[in-house]
Amino acid sequence: MPKFKAEINVMPLKALLDPQGKAVTGSMKNIGLAEITNVRIGKHISLEVEASSKEAAQKKAEESCKKLLSNPIMEYFELTIEASK
Repeated sequence: MPKFKAEINVMPLKALLDPQGKAVTGSMKNIGLAEITNVRIGKHISLEVEASSKEAAQKKAEESCKKLLSNPIMEYFELTIEASK
């Protein structure tokens, strides 16, 4: 069965406060980088999916994001799928 690689970015919802990003934004001024603002911090996940098609792999990866890898109350996710090499 073919393998596909999923690249997933999970980020806090834009409407919610990101305390970690806010702290990093504040620290930018302290290190002379005041022109860097609005830092948002999330996570990046890579995984491999065995599936019969790219569409099936996309569906499985989305299911993993909705059920385990992200919290839809506080986060959103973006994912891309490509054939594994």
